[in-house]
Amino acid sequence: MKQVLTVSCKLKVCFKQVAKIDATLQAFTDACEYVNKTAPPTLMNELAMQSLVYHSVRALFGLSSQMAIHAVRRVSGNRKTAKQKGKPVTGFAPTSATYDVRTFSFREKDWTASLTLIGGRERFGLAIGNYQRGLLKGQNPKTATLVKRKDGTYYLNIQLESVPPTPEDTDKILGVDLGRTDLAVTSDGDKFSGEKITKVRDKYARVRAQLQYKAAKGTRSSRRRCRQLQQRLSGRERRFQTHVNHVISYQLVKSAKNSNQGIALEDLTGIREHTNNLPRSKRERRLSNSWSFYQLREFMTYKGIKFGVKLVLVDPRYTSQTCHNCLHIHPVRGESYRSGKKFACGHCGWVGDADLNGAKKCDSFSRNRAIGG
Repeated sequence: MKQVLTVSCKLKVCFKQVAKIDATLQAFTDACEYVNKTAPPTLMNELAMQSLVYHSVRALFGLSSQMAIHAVRRVSGNRKTAKQKGKPVTGFAPTSATYDVRTFSFREKDWTASLTLIGGRERFGLAIGNYQRGLLKGQNPKTATLVKRKDGTYYLNIQLESVPPTPEDTDKILGVDLGRTDLAVTSDGDKFSGEKITKVRDKYARVRAQLQYKAAKGTRSSRRRCRQLQQRLSGRERRFQTHVNHVISYQLVKSAKNSNQGIALEDLTGIREHTNNLPRSKRERRLSNSWSFYQLREFMTYKGIKFGVKLVLVDPRYTSQTCHNCLHIHPVRGESYRSGKKFACGHCGWVGDADLNGAKKCDSFSRNRAIGG
C-alpha cells in the first residue's frame, strides 16, 4: 500500500508570472465549468466524458492536452463525491489546477519547480524551510497542485508517494480516551490538558460575539470591517486547532512506536449528533461542537501508517462506565460510578481518573470488541 504525503511549498513569483498563473487558473476553471455543463448530468465515467469534450476544451480554453484531461478528471471526481453526499456539483473557483509529470517538474539542485502555464513553461523558486527540503531531498515527485490562497499568495502542493513500513504484530496496546477537560489521556497515564486550549477558544468566542454585535449596530463601513475581521479570526482558530491536533497525534504515535504498541481509540462517529440532543448550556454546546476529534483521529491514522503503528477503533459504548479493573458496570440503570473526572468503582474499590479508566478500558476492549483498524 502506498501513502501520499503532500508538501506545501510557497512560490516565488514575479509580476509577469502572476498574470500567467491567474490566466491558467481561470482557464482551468472555465474548462471545468464547460465540462460540467456540457457532459450529461448523470455521466461520471472519466473516459466517456473525455471522449465527448476533450477536443472542444483544447480549442476553447488554450490548455495543454494534459491539463485538459485533468479538467475532465476533476469534474468526474467531483461528481462522484457529490453523488455520495446527495448534492449536485454547483461550480468551480479559480483557485487551483492539477499537474502531472508532463506538466510539472521539480529540480533539487536549486529548489525550483517548472510548470506549464498559458503562454508557455515557467520556472519558479520555492520559498521553503528545512522541513520541506528534508522531505523533498532525493525525491522525484510526479504530481502537484497549483493553489492560489485567499491572501493572494501562490503555493505548489507537491505529492510524494512512499511505501510505509508494515505494522509490527504486537499484543501491547496503548488505549487513548478523548475528552474536553483533557483532550487525550493514555492508558500509560500521559495526559494532554485542554485547560489552556479552552481559554483560547473562549477568547475567540468573546471576540466573535463583540464583532457580531458591532456588525449589527454599526455603520456600513464598520459592518464590512467586522466581517473581514471575523474571517481572519475564523482562519486563526482553525489553524490553532489543526496545530494542536498535529502535536497531540504525533506524540501519541511516536510514544506507541517507541514502546512497540498499537493504539486503541474510541470510534466517536455520530457523537456530536447524540450529545446535541441532550439539554446543555450554549457554552457547553459550543465547546463540544467546536473541537475536531475526527481531525485528530485522521491525523493519528495517517501518522500511524507512516510510522508503522496499527490503529484500532473500538466501540465507545460503556467505556466510560465500565471499571477497567473488574469490568463491572453500575447495576442501577442510569447511574454510574463516574462523577466528573473521578471514577470510584463500587465493586472492586478502584478509584482514579475517569479518563484514565476509559483509556485502560479502550485497551482491553480493543482485544475483543475491535470494529476496524
